[in-house]
Amino acid sequence: MTIREIDANTITDHVAGLCVKANTKLPDDLVVALEKAVQIEKSPLGRQALQIILENARIARQEGTPLCQDCGVAVVLVEIGQDVHITGRSLDDAISEGVSLGYRQGYLRKSMVSKPFSKRENTRDNTPPVIHTDIVSGNKIKIIFIPKGGGAENMSRVAMLKPGDGAEAIVKLVAETVKAAGGSSCPPLIIGLGIGGTLEKAALLAKKALVRPLENWNEDIEIAELEQKVLKKINRLGIGPLGMGGTVTALAVNAISYPCHMASLPVAVNLQCHSARYAEVVI
Repeated sequence: MTIREIDANTITDHVAGLCVKANTKLPDDLVVALEKAVQIEKSPLGRQALQIILENARIARQEGTPLCQDCGVAVVLVEIGQDVHITGRSLDDAISEGVSLGYRQGYLRKSMVSKPFSKRENTRDNTPPVIHTDIVSGNKIKIIFIPKGGGAENMSRVAMLKPGDGAEAIVKLVAETVKAAGGSSCPPLIIGLGIGGTLEKAALLAKKALVRPLENWNEDIEIAELEQKVLKKINRLGIGPLGMGGTVTALAVNAISYPCHMASLPVAVNLQCHSARYAEVVI
């Protein structure tokens, strides 16, 4: 296959558009999941909260306004074909400029601070983004943009379980994480679950799991059964929509597993709030 050249400006323009799209339009599968949740939620207050969430999504889409005041950290998942050559400047620079442009042009709240444990001065354009890159076959670039809000992210967790702990320990870890979060993570949640690899691999898997279509269980039957078991456990906690009590605390549990060292069982739980925003493009 011949090398395909892609101008960095093309990437910048697409990323800028994704910033605005993701922050103003909930994915269709999430809207459907929320509508189904209204039908099964047993708490009247919980149903009312879900209806307000849906109305907020409708207004945001119609008027092009942010779904949430927290427009998040710019998390960017990139799959770049090995037969692609980017011209003009680096991939990271092109993405960063796109984030800066999108957040300024879209009047989106800028949340990034430059000194995490000292001055904490706002960078004023929501850069730098957090970029994760995978090299794949082909001559295209796939970009998934996730504006990850601070509330749910703050309540996420990574644990190094014992190798023999098994599935029940994973279920217990997720349940304890969600219970400790309570309403702070803005349920109903999407729960990304990364199992295996190493500490940082598990965390990345959990992040990637957040953008899997909600209607799809994992293709591996064993993992799908774990997802269902965790979801049932979470929805028996009684936290409910927006932490107001109810039977729908989570809309979905998406798990991804990866082989790991025989002495390890890394597990990451990445919580995503009801404003589970993301947008993607293939260039």
